Amino acid sequence: MTEKTPTDSRTSALDGVVTQARADLAAGREWKARDRLVAHVASTYDQEALGLLGEVHATMRDLPSAGAAWFGTNRRGSDVDDAVDAWRDRHADNFVQMWHSLPRSVREHEGNKRVDALRRRVEKDQPAVGIDAAEGDGEGGVDAAVIIAVAVGILLLACAVIGFVTLLGWLIPGL
Repeated sequence: MTEKTPTDSRTSALDGVVTQARADLAAGREWKARDRLVAHVASTYDQEALGLLGEVHATMRDLPSAGAAWFGTNRRGSDVDDAVDAWRDRHADNFVQMWHSLPRSVREHEGNKRVDALRRRVEKDQPAVGIDAAEGDGEGGVDAAVIIAVAVGILLLACAVIGFVTLLGWLIPGL
């Protein structure tokens, strides 16, 4: 009987994700394979899973997402070039948006020349902010805290106006 080391268990778990995703694909459940792989590569840098994720996105005709997945791998070819071009086009070559569209594990992994070059470009474009300080700002949406602050401000202003009118009613009878 052979004893499994923690590394063996981790490797088999990683292999399991890719195997399950391939089974999902074979069963015609591209969406399930995509969700499984996205969850996996969010926390684990796995070139095989990223490559398969790119293939799934390409199968689902989401070329920009395929480009983002393949950008984090060593995979090359005209299909990869087309997908990366579509990814760049989706973000209009906004390097900060492109950076944040990559899975976290790809952004944290060093050693991929293309990803490292993008990291340097983002750091150059946003030296004061840094590449991780603007997490989630890539889409240009409004922060929920701003919406809440504005709502509370409007509520306080309404209360102040009502209080002022009530005070005037007390001071000036018959108003």
